[in-house]
Amino acid sequence: MRRIMYIENKAGGLNGEGRIGWVELSRSGRSYTYRGRRLRKTKSGYKYNCVDEETNETYWVSGPRKDGADKLYGGIVQIDEDARVAYWKNVRTLPSLAHLTEYRAGGATRTGDYTRPHEQSH
Repeated sequence: MRRIMYIENKAGGLNGEGRIGWVELSRSGRSYTYRGRRLRKTKSGYKYNCVDEETNETYWVSGPRKDGADKLYGGIVQIDEDARVAYWKNVRTLPSLAHLTEYRAGGATRTGDYTRPHEQSH
């Protein structure tokens, strides 16, 4: 099954590069494939839930939040070109922002605030 998800590389630390993109879920549900990387789910990670089977880099993979508060510590989230329109239309329900390729997920958004459209990156 293929779906839009939030993917954050945690190899460089807790605040890694965040992306929104299409992810293929395995039949067993134990792994994801994103951009040719096979990310195996793990239950033992601290601030990560997947490990790249080839490189052992750690990742956080989750369903994208409707409020855009995907990054735990805030920052810019890139949106893959092939997922951009579907993300803004179906996940965020803000089709007027479908031209944006990134947005700012503020740290405060995880504690109840939300990412307002006028705060989006252009």
